Amino acid sequence: MGKIVAVCISEKKGIQKRNIGKCKAIKHYGLEGDAHAGKWHRQLSLLASESAEVMRNKGLDIKDGDFGENIVTSGIELKSLPVGTTLKIGDKIIIKVTQIGKMCHDRCAIYYKAGDCIMPREGIFAEILNDGIIATGDEISIVEKPTMV
Repeated sequence: MGKIVAVCISEKKGIQKRNIGKCKAIKHYGLEGDAHAGKWHRQLSLLASESAEVMRNKGLDIKDGDFGENIVTSGIELKSLPVGTTLKIGDKIIIKVTQIGKMCHDRCAIYYKAGDCIMPREGIFAEILNDGIIATGDEISIVEKPTMV
């Protein structure tokens, strides 16, 4: 079981997000007020604080949200979760992993600030399956991993 370390949004795409501490998660849409929200498969982006710490140890001065992630976690290895995994956040929010990593076609503000972007390698994306408030300190746990056939 892990914890939510930060909840981040941005009003525009391609820029760092800022930690707002808590936010409404809207079913099949995303986080209220976030530029990446919409009816698509990448409604929510997550990054493990452990992944960001590797970049800090390389000398980068980064904050939660600087890689464009909505949710920063600790204590759960996100990058190893297969697509289709369902996760529970807090008491009632359920999300489903829809994508691991992503292709970056342009060098956005995130890349120029950090000199690298780990979201394409270590970030995950999910669909929100029910409404609720996500807040710093909430627990995050694996509900179900898909079985390989």
